[in-house]
Amino acid sequence: MAEVQTLRARYQEQKSLLLQNVRDSGASTRGVHSALQNLSNLADQTLRTLWAEAGFTPSFALVAVGGFGRGELFPYSDVDVLLMLPEGVSPEHDEDLRSRIEGFIGSCWDTGLEIGSSVRNVAECVAESAKDVTVQTSLLESRLIAGDARLFADFQRRFAETLDPKAFFVAKTLELRQRHTKFENTPYSLEPNCKESPGGLRDLQAILWVAKAARLGNSWDDLVRTGLATPFEARQIKRNESLLTLIRARLHLIARRREDRLVFDLQTAVAESFGYTSESSDGVGLPARASESLMRRYYWAAKAVTQLNQILLLNIEERLNPSTHAPRPINERFNEKAGMIDVASDDLYHRHPHAILETFLLYETNVGLRGLSARTLRALYNARGLMDAKFRSDPVNRDTFRRILQQPVGITHAMRLMNETSVLGRYLWVFRKIVGQMQHDLFHVYTVDQHILMVLRNMRRFFMAEHAHEYPSCSQLAAGWDKPWILYTAALFHDIAKGRGGDHSELGAKDVRRFCAQHGIEREDAQLIEFLVIEHLTMSRIAQKADLSNPDVIADFAKRVGNERYLTALYLLTVADIRGTSPKVWNAWKGKLLEDLYRYTIRVLGGRAPDPDAEVEGRKRDALVLLALHAEPFESQKALWDTLDVGYFMRHDASDIAWHTRQLSRHIALARNLAGTPNAKPIQAIVRARLSPVGEGLQVMVYTPDQPDLFARICGFFDQAGFSIVDAKVHTTTNGYALDTFQVVTSMLPEHYRELTSMVETDLDRTLVQQGPLPSPSRGRVSRRVKSFPIAPRVDLRPDEKAQRWLLTISASDRLGLLYMVARVLAKYHLSVQLAKVSTLGERVEDSFLIQGAELQYNRKRIEIETELIQALAA
Repeated sequence: MAEVQTLRARYQEQKSLLLQNVRDSGASTRGVHSALQNLSNLADQTLRTLWAEAGFTPSFALVAVGGFGRGELFPYSDVDVLLMLPEGVSPEHDEDLRSRIEGFIGSCWDTGLEIGSSVRNVAECVAESAKDVTVQTSLLESRLIAGDARLFADFQRRFAETLDPKAFFVAKTLELRQRHTKFENTPYSLEPNCKESPGGLRDLQAILWVAKAARLGNSWDDLVRTGLATPFEARQIKRNESLLTLIRARLHLIARRREDRLVFDLQTAVAESFGYTSESSDGVGLPARASESLMRRYYWAAKAVTQLNQILLLNIEERLNPSTHAPRPINERFNEKAGMIDVASDDLYHRHPHAILETFLLYETNVGLRGLSARTLRALYNARGLMDAKFRSDPVNRDTFRRILQQPVGITHAMRLMNETSVLGRYLWVFRKIVGQMQHDLFHVYTVDQHILMVLRNMRRFFMAEHAHEYPSCSQLAAGWDKPWILYTAALFHDIAKGRGGDHSELGAKDVRRFCAQHGIEREDAQLIEFLVIEHLTMSRIAQKADLSNPDVIADFAKRVGNERYLTALYLLTVADIRGTSPKVWNAWKGKLLEDLYRYTIRVLGGRAPDPDAEVEGRKRDALVLLALHAEPFESQKALWDTLDVGYFMRHDASDIAWHTRQLSRHIALARNLAGTPNAKPIQAIVRARLSPVGEGLQVMVYTPDQPDLFARICGFFDQAGFSIVDAKVHTTTNGYALDTFQVVTSMLPEHYRELTSMVETDLDRTLVQQGPLPSPSRGRVSRRVKSFPIAPRVDLRPDEKAQRWLLTISASDRLGLLYMVARVLAKYHLSVQLAKVSTLGERVEDSFLIQGAELQYNRKRIEIETELIQALAA
């Protein structure tokens, strides 16, 4: 035991010294591979000592496999070893051997080696590898640490005889594809896995695995000698591999465990270990996060790895399966080869730089082309330096790029391919500035360039019949749109000025104005594109924050857009933009709000002046039709409608009015008829719930005597029950009753719809009748993203345009119970809520409330209210 303790102390001391070298290397990647090799060598030495002390006979072998077999060991990676047994020997039938193996493995752990072990003879190794490509890959990288060299040589020979390079290539490329799909096929995740994500270390390892299996080389220099890679490509691979290796090693050291994800919690610490600090950038005085500098560097490396991985794997595939397809000429510069665009000569782009953009125009205009050949990808990779200022200002190239934008099909794939090959950023220089740029707003889950391409994809889908079921209203509008490329151009530029300081909408409008002038886009079209870029946030803001029942809001918005063409274009861009931020941001309720705003505005633009009386009468007529369909008695609505004013009918559509009437009219009529009799009892509370007509969550109606803390009490119930409120319409009738409607969502819908509606109706009714003190708000844990990118809570309280009510707007990091805490403050000051719009943007909330109350007339009280709200949001 004393010997093991001594060995452990020596191993830990030497390992600490080696790890300190990795810590002290700063941003330099020069010595990272030798440092990890030294860690591997240290593990080898320790294993040899323990192997010798275990007393195995000379006919046994200790073999390093997997990542350890490559001869590089990351700080907290497993030490994977194989105890190779001679034929005819088995621990199952040899108690002494089993005891030695268990003792050896135990001593490894006691020494501080985190062992991953297997025990097999040669035949078992070969048999297992034939069944599992993961085992096959692990054994492919095996090397002898100690023991019988002849046994290991015999294994290598028999393993090589059974290894089918073609089958192995297919298995590894399928595995790579599945792995990329798991990470959404993008290297630009905001929390990438530097080992497994597209563009990570695993992509580089996959190249060497299939090359080694095909006996084409074991190193990057070998691939150069065999003609699979150029010297330039090998240098690029080595440089980017060293960066990714250093990032992964630093992640292990900072996390003090095996951690390969660049999670938000660790990004800043890793960045600071590279020497990055927060400082002003671009001369505009904006703080640039240290993590942002690191991640930009990571994304550029991952992008290069993705390109080179594709080039080299296609080259290896061509070696393993030489194409039998004769090239078919497309024109004098390009051929079609097995469905791929193939350059006619390796130096095409250097001789004819105009052919660079022509490549992507051909991709769009030739049916059946699936992508670019390895030869074309390599030629583009080596031609990046040609795309300079002169290239960008060339009239021929500008004409080609405009034609790429204006093609009826293929725009999404063409732009993605241009971004993957670095052509888009090289030609459109303002786009290059946002490639790999993170967005620290808890709203977007993609880098700026990937968000833009996602919005472009969404816009394109509006014009594709096979996607009409996703956005029916948008697809219907797109069907009548004459120039889709206008919308594509606006999508490409709408966020292109992010990160420069100032208003990115205004800066982006200047960029697109210059672009349109340079590319010969007609004035009328250019003005629409510029309008879309500068106003791309307006429609979303109004729909989610303003009172759409207010005719002045609609009239002002109609004046801002000017005409139906501009409105339709802005609506399509807004939907595409919100859908392109995060899978969690869009919901059916936001879709309805945007659709309502579009519909109300189109009426005004059509010359129909806002007329509240006419609107109310129209909604009443439509509601009566719906009531007749349910066989409601004649004038059954009268008892309820006599207590409702214009504001109610303006704020609710016909279907909601009909639903409220069906649920309440009988109770109200009965209470009216019994008024003044001994049996008279006032209505205490009526709660009804149904699946939301919008198609997501529940719609809940509450009818109960009004009281100052009613909104807070209802919010408290939903908070305790695990529901999130996305919209609330609060109305007080002329006879003193509250008639409130809530849109709520929960993760349990729709499977438990009936149980949930019953629970809400019963339990909320009981909560309102029993009264009692307001429950304490839930204190939910904030997410890792919120911890890493906290938002300073903001509160804005100002009178509306008519100075009759007050508009309260709050912004804060989202967490459980947040709305209820706001409602408690409002209840404390006896403020009644007329309208609540709850907008969750990723992990940030932007909520708006229309409120009334006597306390708001006093400046000192308003300051108190705002202060308490900020304290509640920050708690």
